Amino acid sequence: MELRHLQHFVAVAEDQHFTRAAERLMVSQSGLSSSIRALERELQAPLFVRTTRRVTLTEAGRALLGEAERVLAQVRAAHDAVAAVQGLLRGTLSLGTEQCIAGVHVAKLLTAFRRRHPDVEIRLRQAGSGALAEEVAAGRLDLAFGVKTQPDGDQLRSVPLTSEPMTVLCHPTHHLAASAVVTPEELGGEAFVDFHPDWGPRRITDAAFAAAGVRRTVTLEVSDVHSLLELVDEGLGIAVVPRHFGLKREAGGLTSLPLKGAGDAPYETVAMLPTPDATSPAARALMLLLDTSDSSGTSAASEQEH
Repeated sequence: MELRHLQHFVAVAEDQHFTRAAERLMVSQSGLSSSIRALERELQAPLFVRTTRRVTLTEAGRALLGEAERVLAQVRAAHDAVAAVQGLLRGTLSLGTEQCIAGVHVAKLLTAFRRRHPDVEIRLRQAGSGALAEEVAAGRLDLAFGVKTQPDGDQLRSVPLTSEPMTVLCHPTHHLAASAVVTPEELGGEAFVDFHPDWGPRRITDAAFAAAGVRRTVTLEVSDVHSLLELVDEGLGIAVVPRHFGLKREAGGLTSLPLKGAGDAPYETVAMLPTPDATSPAARALMLLLDTSDSSGTSAASEQEH
């Protein structure tokens, strides 16, 4: 089994299209098709269901994908490790993060990293914490910043960043705005604006309300912080969010209320990494920057993105 066959297979699986994958790999489509057929012959199983519009993975293809990604990640790590011994840091840093993560200023962190390691290509992906954890464990990401969604294990470990309480945001004219604190029980009948269930803040909120035995209704589901704040500002619902969301410029006109009774579910952010022996040199270099200051004297780890 040749590495290029696995590289070609992963590219087709990601793009779900032979032509697009061939263009990205800069190979001919006939050469790519031949490579996939050779892999299918060796494994004695079809890997894709081909249609005129797209290709999808077969059951055998899905089984191979995770293993192929891990093998390719290990090969990249081996190249990077040799380069690091030679005093060089090259290759790719694949980073994942949730939006507006607390405990790290991602843009400043990447700026400091690029300044120190200009030969490393940076790739950034935003997603929910659950998906990010899976991608780190599978070797598709070198590390990710998010909320801890699973215990540390053989393929994933976490490094704490920060912890803060969850708060309730509402319009100043909302009937709850005059309250000193609110509890999940008081919010049971409210309409909520919230994120996709895989996002860290949503996971924390769902857990807090479940622990309190309170059912809530998310009527407006969004995929970015700006939209959430805008909908709350229009009085279309309330939101339970990490405290630093209320410090954003867009939240200036909103009322922020402490959420009592949710102390068992604080908003705790972490850096998610593979096990130490599987962590790439680029990921280790980025983590070192979390404990240092950038050229302006501001710690990239201590700031939150407002």
